[in-house]
Amino acid sequence: MAASRKLPMNKHNLLPLLAQHVLAHGLGGASLRPLAKASGTSDRMLVYHFGTKEALIADLLGYLAGAYAAALDAAMGSERAATRGQALARILRHARSEAMRPFMQLWWEIVAGAARGLPGYAPAAHAMMADLLAWLEGQMPEGDPDPAGGARYLLTLIEGTLMLAAIGHADTAQAGLRAGLLAGGPAPS
Repeated sequence: MAASRKLPMNKHNLLPLLAQHVLAHGLGGASLRPLAKASGTSDRMLVYHFGTKEALIADLLGYLAGAYAAALDAAMGSERAATRGQALARILRHARSEAMRPFMQLWWEIVAGAARGLPGYAPAAHAMMADLLAWLEGQMPEGDPDPAGGARYLLTLIEGTLMLAAIGHADTAQAGLRAGLLAGGPAPS
C-alpha cells in the first residue's frame, strides 16, 4: 500500500480547501482560525502565504469566480445559443441548479458585504462581474448586432431574476421575462 503524500503548503493547494469550506459555511464566519482548520494549517501560515486576511479573501473570491466560470462553461457546452433568449434560458437553468446553490448563496453574501461597505467585497464583486460580462459576450449568438450591449442586458436580467428567486419571487421574475422583455427570441421558461 502506497503512503499518501502531503501536498506542499502553498496558495495553489490551499485555495481549493478554503473554497470548499467557504462554499459550505459562507464568508460571514470566515475568520482565520476556521479557515486554517479547514485547510489543515495554522492561521499564521495562512497569513504567511496570503499576506493579510483581506488578500486571502480576495484571492479566494477570485478562485471561486474561476470555479463558477468553469462550471458555467461546462454546462453551456461549445454550441452557442441561436438567440439571446436561448442563452438566457440556458444560463438561468444552470444557475438555478442544485450544484450551483452554494455559489449563488455565496454570491448574495458578497453582494450584501459590498452593499455594507465591508473591506474587499466591492472590488471582488466588481472584478467578478467584469469577468462574467466578458464571458457573457462570448455567449452571445453568432452575428449578434451588439454583443457587449447584449451581455449587459442579459446580466441585468440574470441578476434580477436570480435575486427575485432568492427572496421567494421566482414567479415574479418569470412573469416579467414572459412579458416580452426579450427581443429576438422566446422568453425562457
